[in-house]
Amino acid sequence: MGIELHHLRGFLAVAEERHFTRAAKRMDVSQPTLSRTMRRLEDGLGRRLLERTTRQVTLTSDGEALYEQLSVLMPRLEAVLWPEEEDEAFRVGFAWGFPSPWPQVAIARFEAETGLSVSVQRHDAKLGGVDRGYADVAVLRGRVAAPPGMQSTTLLHERRIVAVSTRSELAGREEMSWQEIADHHLVLNEVSGTTNLDDWPAGRRPDVAVVCRNFDEWLEAVAANKGLGVVPEFVGRQHIHTFVSFLEIPDAPMVPLQLVYPEHGGHPKVGRFVEMAQEAVEHRV
Repeated sequence: MGIELHHLRGFLAVAEERHFTRAAKRMDVSQPTLSRTMRRLEDGLGRRLLERTTRQVTLTSDGEALYEQLSVLMPRLEAVLWPEEEDEAFRVGFAWGFPSPWPQVAIARFEAETGLSVSVQRHDAKLGGVDRGYADVAVLRGRVAAPPGMQSTTLLHERRIVAVSTRSELAGREEMSWQEIADHHLVLNEVSGTTNLDDWPAGRRPDVAVVCRNFDEWLEAVAANKGLGVVPEFVGRQHIHTFVSFLEIPDAPMVPLQLVYPEHGGHPKVGRFVEMAQEAVEHRV
């Protein structure tokens, strides 16, 4: 059986969503159709790529290797097959919690200088869509390892706060220590979150109560008192939830905020955008 582009696109959707129903919706096909497509891809390659259960989808080692390569190659292939017009919008991707006010300042100056329209787009992915060619530059939080062919520029560091349910016994407090968090259950956003278990020393790490794939799921899990959540201060303050309170963490490690963009072959104006972002951060109030 020949392997076609729709097989590879379907695999990328499943690999990123880790859920057949969501991936099928993204591909605008039925779930049974996508399942058959994945079986045909695996048969064509002679390798098992996905482990399926009733609750989740995970990648095999072969699946991880294929995803690592395809996530970089596919956008390049599609750009060659269907080149974009030069005057399209400059795309700024982000995974969650778009910051303020420095990006708005940088964007306004960039548009005025270049005459390009800037489009800000959310992508629920670790690299905010820049690795898939969906964004020309991504604004990302946390320790993001830029993949081969990508460059990163750290703009600033943010403080962290802890989110707790208003039903939690901790809700009445004003602060807690970083190590004290390890005594409680944690809610993790495994796709775009900025907190990982290795932020704590081995042998003294919190138990994970819930694993989520985006910020909204994470916030609702905290609100439901499933566990604590840790976020950058700005993000927490901007996403107010009726049933979530935020406490200070005076000794928490800082969270880097950075721009990630192609090292070569990206948008010709990406370097100028990075410069304007640095200037806006340097002069921010």
